[in-house]
Amino acid sequence: MTGRVFVDTNVLIYAHDADAGRKHAVAADLVAQLWASRGGALSVQVLQEFYVNVTRKIRAPLSKKLAREMVETYSVWHVESVGADEVVAASGLEERHKISFWDALIIVAARKAGAEKLLSEDLNAGQRIAGIIVENPFAGARVR
Repeated sequence: MTGRVFVDTNVLIYAHDADAGRKHAVAADLVAQLWASRGGALSVQVLQEFYVNVTRKIRAPLSKKLAREMVETYSVWHVESVGADEVVAASGLEERHKISFWDALIIVAARKAGAEKLLSEDLNAGQRIAGIIVENPFAGARVR
């Protein structure tokens, strides 16, 4: 992969959820590629959602200690923070594109990070929002 790629929470979760079947394999491979290229980007929101979901909501939850270590590990990626300006921008994207506020905030963070692409299963694959191309890496992957 070339260029900066923003990773949404679901991709990061699947990369660490061995029970996710084909999605786990796809996500783990993508994350490995991003480690190798040093092109991965995340936001504080993604790291927060990752921690909560991998410790509480997957079939075999990670220990809080391991989840904390994973967050620390991913902190070497480009991690974007958002402030009031980004919240306002996300609210405009939410309204304009008829998407959830949280997805809009991910897009704003991706744009702020200088990403060319957003890996997510939550938005329409191939769609361009605020200059960011959405790619669903699981299109065609068997669900659990």
